[in-house]
Amino acid sequence: MNEYIYYRLIAQWCEDPHVAIFTMDLQIIDNLISSNWDIFGSFDLDGVNMRPFVLRKNGQIDFGSLEPIKWTTNLRSIKLVIGNIFYISFNDQDSGTYKIVKIAALGQKRSRPNVP
Repeated sequence: MNEYIYYRLIAQWCEDPHVAIFTMDLQIIDNLISSNWDIFGSFDLDGVNMRPFVLRKNGQIDFGSLEPIKWTTNLRSIKLVIGNIFYISFNDQDSGTYKIVKIAALGQKRSRPNVP
């Protein structure tokens, strides 16, 4: 899959898949994030409140200048395949795992084939 198509990735928090849903629009080539630039995304905290962020090149999740603590993730280093797990560290002691549940080309209504 070498064409430049943007995808929407949706992941659910493994502890409670109904809160803090993770959404990000990105380019995927060979099941990896294809770009090393900053990527925008958001957490849907409760179905009403969104928390936008920027995924930095170094894996930091940056919520902007009003939130001094930067979260980190390994999302840039894993294969982006439905069912794969990645982590998000909220601080030095607390982290959570997320499961990729959907990857769909933007503008399409069906999911991307699960390519190993």
